Amino acid sequence: MTPANLSPNANESRCHSGFHLSRNTPAGGLRARLLALTLAALALCAPALPASAQPTGDLGLVVERASGSLLVVDQSDRASIGRITGLGDLSHASLVYSPDEQFAYVFGRDGGLSKVDILAQTITARVMQAGNSIGGAISDDGRFVAVSNYEPGGVRVFDADTLEMVADIPTGSKTIGLVDIPGTRFVFSLWDTGETWIADLSGETPQITRIKGMGTNPYDALVTGDGRTYIAGLFGEDHLSALDLWQEHPEPQVILPSYAKGREGLPVYKMPHLEGWALAGQDFVLPAMGQHEVLWVDARSLQETGRTTTHGQPVFAISRPDGRYVWVNFAHPLNDTVQVIDSVTKEVIHQFTPGPGVLHMEFTPRGHEVWLSVRDAGKVMVYDTETFEKLGEIAAESPSGIFFTARAHRMGL
Repeated sequence: MTPANLSPNANESRCHSGFHLSRNTPAGGLRARLLALTLAALALCAPALPASAQPTGDLGLVVERASGSLLVVDQSDRASIGRITGLGDLSHASLVYSPDEQFAYVFGRDGGLSKVDILAQTITARVMQAGNSIGGAISDDGRFVAVSNYEPGGVRVFDADTLEMVADIPTGSKTIGLVDIPGTRFVFSLWDTGETWIADLSGETPQITRIKGMGTNPYDALVTGDGRTYIAGLFGEDHLSALDLWQEHPEPQVILPSYAKGREGLPVYKMPHLEGWALAGQDFVLPAMGQHEVLWVDARSLQETGRTTTHGQPVFAISRPDGRYVWVNFAHPLNDTVQVIDSVTKEVIHQFTPGPGVLHMEFTPRGHEVWLSVRDAGKVMVYDTETFEKLGEIAAESPSGIFFTARAHRMGL
């Protein structure tokens, strides 16, 4: 007897012809038995799912700087679901995610690099790779994690699975503004020499491109989401510098020349942060060093398009994901306040005081909520971005950085 044909095309032909084999016929019974055997075999081959399996797309981590721990949070529930401890000095910590969102790589101020499993809520690997580090990045293919160091300087690169060091890039300088760009490459700047380097790790050994003339004492940098434009802020000069990374030989371009000319520079209590998300519509929104304002720059021409006077010295100027509004927090002693700026009018449309020590802000992936870390109140506060209504709060131990897993799929974060 010829076995029944179980291919999708054969089934479709029978459906169209109106012909159907009953299970009571010999051919129909054989077909049913074969189908049952096939399903049983597939069930045996399928990997078992753990009873505690949980999606990661709704999760995030909050740095608890005082206790060297991470608070695991759930966005939808606006709640903490666990804590990971033993991570060392997190006073200026940041982190990045693996492409599958399960693992986070935590860069501690004490030079520690930790790999944590946010589902198991455990540390899976940890190395003390330097004496003082200042952030890091993960390569576009998820294979490498790079760390930017103050002491001993330079950049060190590690295997993302094992945390074994695969490359040591000495620079003779503190390094800042480390970001990932396409092609398994990293870009970073040198505080002491005013250079920007591009490290290509796509081959067996790193290939380094050195770009001189960026300016005196670069303190932070951003890269756009397409990996094209890299902007470095300068502590020692009254302008910023940009690179077009799509050019074969990128050359520094001065932007916002003499933006503080004729005005007294104020004491800088906290360095401003530049992030790739400081792009609102067609404009970059950049905190002004030592001034109470943010600066607007056209993303294509890199020409100034406006300025907005702010409550204090801005630290973060973060665009809501749709680019319509920019939320700004401030340095001490005015760090209890947040302002919201309309990117169309470039005017402040809302100001409020969540509490003492607002250190960081993180939008949910589509921007309907913003989470604020209020360090001195020991809370993370959640606000509706349209109505500005407070929706909830979560107790935390001196919270600082907030990092949702959606960052795993964005360049430069």
